[in-house]
Amino acid sequence: MNKLELEALISAGETDNIEFKEFLNRETHLNSRRMETLACQMKHRVIAGNGSAVYVIGVTDAGNMKGISREEFDETVLVLDNIAAEIEAKVTGREEYQVNGGLVGLITVESTPKSSEHILIGTAGHVDHGKSTLVGALVTGKSDDGAGRTRIFLDVLPHEISRGLSADLSYAVYGRKGDSVIHLKNPLNKKESANVVAESDKIISFVDTVGHEPWLRTTIRGIVGQKLDYGLLVVASDDGVTHITKEHLGILLAMDLPVIIALTKVDVATPEQIKKTEASIHNSLKLVGRVPFRVKTPDDVFIVRDKAPEGIVVPILHTSSVTREGYDLLEQLIFSLPKRNLLSKEPFQMYIDRIYQVEGVGVVLSGTIKQGEVVPNETLFLGPTKEGAFVKVKVQSIEMHHYRVNKGVAGDIVGVAVKGIRPHEIVRGMMLAKNKPEAAREFDAEILILNHPTRIGIGYEPVIHLETICEAIEVVGLDAGYMMAGQHGKARMRFKFRPYVVEPGQKFIFREGKSKGVGRVL
Repeated sequence: MNKLELEALISAGETDNIEFKEFLNRETHLNSRRMETLACQMKHRVIAGNGSAVYVIGVTDAGNMKGISREEFDETVLVLDNIAAEIEAKVTGREEYQVNGGLVGLITVESTPKSSEHILIGTAGHVDHGKSTLVGALVTGKSDDGAGRTRIFLDVLPHEISRGLSADLSYAVYGRKGDSVIHLKNPLNKKESANVVAESDKIISFVDTVGHEPWLRTTIRGIVGQKLDYGLLVVASDDGVTHITKEHLGILLAMDLPVIIALTKVDVATPEQIKKTEASIHNSLKLVGRVPFRVKTPDDVFIVRDKAPEGIVVPILHTSSVTREGYDLLEQLIFSLPKRNLLSKEPFQMYIDRIYQVEGVGVVLSGTIKQGEVVPNETLFLGPTKEGAFVKVKVQSIEMHHYRVNKGVAGDIVGVAVKGIRPHEIVRGMMLAKNKPEAAREFDAEILILNHPTRIGIGYEPVIHLETICEAIEVVGLDAGYMMAGQHGKARMRFKFRPYVVEPGQKFIFREGKSKGVGRVL
């Protein structure tokens, strides 16, 4: 920053994350009472700045550049560093300018949040069964009005609001600090979301998928591509188990996700409807080798919390977003579940889900970290391009739910600002990685045909969903002449338009019309 830019910054006055200080000394400002006030002030500035605050020192509260001596400058920085340590932050930047025979400085303070456990839960279920309403009521701690008041925090696109139907993935977060749950008054408020990340010992992120059948590919993208820890299947007690319910349950189980089932709208369903719906759920679970477990009391939560992560036992809770029946139990269960994605020691990898061009920041790539850790100023590989190449990019900053963090770890939903590539050169399904991966146009897989009206053979062209990759593929090899519904075997598959990164063990779903199958990369 040059001197003219400094003058422009100061003339704009104090803003959300910018604070003016003339001079701070140890004797006055590090005594317990004064330090507590300054720490609260700094915490507000850091949260308002999404994890980063700027202190302009040598400047009066009115914005006059007074300038201070070298000794005063160094002591002020020392005091700021001590205050920062009180709120788990630190001084990370220091710029000095000569003004009126003295010094004016820009001191950057950034948070160093404690490592919070971060659980990712994906919702699934039929349209209008209450997925978004359930998530909205959970994260706000509010009751719904029966007309979707809490859903509005997740359905924000104009056509979603007018039709009352989710059409894209949406995200919500809340957390717990000690024994207290941190609810959000308005989940759309970025500062509130940032505060959850800053304050919580345990963070719950929801990936809210779509229940309307025409947007099934979006639902699959949310379940397959987000490295979820658990699936939350929502079933309306007055409507019951539908073909979409069964399809979404199948997708969750195909990805080896432990499932929790919330039986919604019990306030409007008759006892006979509830009984019939629960019986259908039990039958559907038993058909796929799962054990239903009705959670009625806190003791039941204690029993099931250690069994649910294994995926065999499926907790079932009766809920109402209007009366909040079952919400305390569901919340108790959610916060007791352990993290399942524990690949933080592996080299960093993240499949790209969304690409943004953010003014003042540049290119931001969002997704869920598959494995490893990422920190600012790292050089990573991004690709493959259409030609199979990988581009070196530099990490500028990392944000999680609008809060700037100094590190992202496996299982975190993050936005990574990078330098070295333009947005139009990036597509969903690319990988951001510490070590240079290999691009693949073809791969061998073990596949199972779930549904197909006739038979498939060489030349069959479905769409594959693998991580965040959604691409047409062609079957170019089969270990049998053809395959029919219910059969499994080995196949060679080829991406039709471009290469991607695929690795042994990855599970995927492929579909074409009403035909569907699952597979595993060999």
